[in-house]
Amino acid sequence: MNQIKPSKKISSTATATLHNTILWTALITPLLDDGAIDFPSLKQLAISQSDAGNGIVLLGSTGEGLALTSQEQVKIVDFVCQLSLSAPLMVAVGGCQLTEQVNWITACNKLPISAYLLGSPIYAKPGAVGQTQWFSALLDAANFPCMLYNVPSRSGVSIAIETLQAVQNHQHCWALKEASGDLNQVLAYRQYCPDIALYSGEDAMMPYLAQAGVKGLVSVCSNAWPAATHQYVELSLAGETQGLFPLWQNAVDELFQVASPIPVKILMHQNKMITTPFLRAPLTHLELSDCNSLLASDKQINQWLENQAK
Repeated sequence: MNQIKPSKKISSTATATLHNTILWTALITPLLDDGAIDFPSLKQLAISQSDAGNGIVLLGSTGEGLALTSQEQVKIVDFVCQLSLSAPLMVAVGGCQLTEQVNWITACNKLPISAYLLGSPIYAKPGAVGQTQWFSALLDAANFPCMLYNVPSRSGVSIAIETLQAVQNHQHCWALKEASGDLNQVLAYRQYCPDIALYSGEDAMMPYLAQAGVKGLVSVCSNAWPAATHQYVELSLAGETQGLFPLWQNAVDELFQVASPIPVKILMHQNKMITTPFLRAPLTHLELSDCNSLLASDKQINQWLENQAK
């Protein structure tokens, strides 16, 4: 595999920030009544994540990245970059057309971001050889550290152990977001690919996966609970899990009772964090007609956070 040197030097401070960020929020994309991006709400959401000490992932599946136009994607990344937050920014790269993804990375290389989230190609279901070619091309194009994303529920196939072994020593391959929900898969990655940092992509499994050596969490629920989720991750990594069950399991279940990010957008709208609960088709907030249990979980999480401060 051919490797290239980055066109801009990645500072040791920036690298340390990446490694010290234990919680990354897969940020939602707030929308207005007419379906346009709600930039004032986006600003407030990004600031609240930065204030909580969380990293920010833009344009992932939680951010409905593939439902946005390329022009909207550029505007979102550029807008958040211009906020000059202390939080590190990670930009998602997803789809199934390699040239488009390489071009997207090339454009983002010019922006003051921190990292990329490299998704498995959707729909095609490539084997280990095709996966290796895909990720190698994206890693070669990147000027920043990259987190690969194993999410078989969306891509249709897991990242092969052979693929991760082939790319784990690439100069831009930093981490793996593991969202299979399979503890055995996590343990296999840990055993055969020790040179890559593992992050949980499953909110509810964080206490378990912390014991398996993950470094942190890439989260949906931290959209609604930035500070509480940060505390949850800190306690999980410290092995202080008393009081986390079944509270957090139940809360996460509420946020995934229908396709994400429908419930979290509904909850954030109820809490006046965003102006509408709207999503891009084919997702719709009308999928969830009763949010009483969701609101009950929200109350319990907020009470738990208050108790943590006592």
